[in-house]
Amino acid sequence: MSGRTNKPGTMSDGQRAYEAKRAAKAGMSTERWLEAKRKAEAQAAAEQARKQPAAPAKPPGLLKRLLDRAHKPL
Repeated sequence: MSGRTNKPGTMSDGQRAYEAKRAAKAGMSTERWLEAKRKAEAQAAAEQARKQPAAPAKPPGLLKRLLDRAHKPL
């Protein structure tokens, strides 16, 4: 059975066991470990979004230029 059949927020038994091992290694409970992991991922995503510069404005495409030219008075 594929792990993709689970809901997006749930983990398979194997994933849960792996995270439990990592939590034990770090000296935390599994739930505390998962919460810390979620917070770290959210913080990393926020930093990544902050670091990305605003996309420069694209020049108008061919159709846009043709339509603008067609709407101009002669």
